[in-house]
Amino acid sequence: MNSKLPNIIPVFPLSGVIFFPNTNLPLNIFEPRYLSLVSDAMKTNKYMGMIQAKNETSNVYSVGCLGKIIEHKQTKDGRILVNLVGVSRFQIQTEINNDKLYREFEVSYEKFSDDLDEKIISEPINELNKLYEKTKIFFKKNGLMLNWNEFEKLDLNQKINTLAMIAPISNEEKQTILESIHINSKAKTLSEIIEFYLHENSIIRTTLQ
Repeated sequence: MNSKLPNIIPVFPLSGVIFFPNTNLPLNIFEPRYLSLVSDAMKTNKYMGMIQAKNETSNVYSVGCLGKIIEHKQTKDGRILVNLVGVSRFQIQTEINNDKLYREFEVSYEKFSDDLDEKIISEPINELNKLYEKTKIFFKKNGLMLNWNEFEKLDLNQKINTLAMIAPISNEEKQTILESIHINSKAKTLSEIIEFYLHENSIIRTTLQ
């Protein structure tokens, strides 16, 4: 299935936005170079890569996520509103020299082949329940609302990716989760990060008392 994905893709580097497979990402496109990117993508296969930029520089992380444009609307003031659905993570191989306004990279999906594997993933239910309970506490402490009834309708991959994408943790921590190859390692990393924040908050609260 990986062979069907393009090995050269247009990439939108964006600081602070971590995109995961099986999640949706709405984008408000207004810069000329990315308007050109979306226009070209719509004429071909509708694929574009999202990757996190490093500290507002031209440098980017080595791992991002391929998205497919599933909604596309042009506004009267020239902006384009798109909705991306995450397909698979990719690893950058090399940047392509081009004469376009936007950047293109040669990428590989091999390391993240599980993203396209629809097999049932076996993760201990009790470990997942512990993660969800910790996440509920963490989100509540941070004033973050999530419709848990709707959340329960998602499959396991979507659940972990959604929690990682919206969790109030640092961009670097989200990138670490993104680069975790298997669902088990993603869940474990997310759980450890949330546990750290909860533990840190309890220490601060104890100290203040």
